[in-house]
Amino acid sequence: MAFFVIGDLHLSLGTDKPMDVFPGWEGYLPKLEHNWRTLIAPEDTVILAGDTSWAMNLPDTHADFAFLQSLPGQKWLLKGNHDYWWTTTRKMENFLQTSGFDSLHILHNNTCVVGDMALCGTRGWPFDDVAAQGEKLMAREAGRLRMSLQAAGDAPRKIAFLHYPPVYPGASAQELVAVLREFGVTECYYGHLHGKSIRFAVQGEVDGIRYRLISADGLGFCPYKLD
Repeated sequence: MAFFVIGDLHLSLGTDKPMDVFPGWEGYLPKLEHNWRTLIAPEDTVILAGDTSWAMNLPDTHADFAFLQSLPGQKWLLKGNHDYWWTTTRKMENFLQTSGFDSLHILHNNTCVVGDMALCGTRGWPFDDVAAQGEKLMAREAGRLRMSLQAAGDAPRKIAFLHYPPVYPGASAQELVAVLREFGVTECYYGHLHGKSIRFAVQGEVDGIRYRLISADGLGFCPYKLD
């Protein structure tokens, strides 16, 4: 059994918003599928760290989720800033169940525990959004991250996944980082950054927490295997 993570798949099999028009994304879907099937076995677990589908509502995710269902492994989905289809957990879980997507699960205010591993996370929020609404959303995301980590109980190894970067060179989302430290998290994976922004990603240890960017193009469309 192994654990993998990748974010920002931006699937558009049921909508007309192909990512192939962007530099570096040409032919990305066959490449992603090849890498996925090469690396991942049915018993493995994969975290999808947000921006999974371009669908605007839940029914329109069907083609994208059918593609994910066809791939090996159990997949846990975080919310990203472009996941406009996202709704209540109950509605999403009912949709997955009635559609037969039994390898897809929602990671939201909860935890995926496998053995001694607790996979926790939330969307996060841009730390430089200092407007009143931004501060409110950041506080809410910090609360959701705390809830996810609390659900991990006494799991020996807690790993955090975020969509938005919690750190940039010389700056951080202090509310989120404080929660990571509170629960002794030493590994945090995040997405959201693409193209030229990838060069500014924090990759490595900062104050005892090891960060890594796992956006799809940042990984060359190859799921990242956790140590």
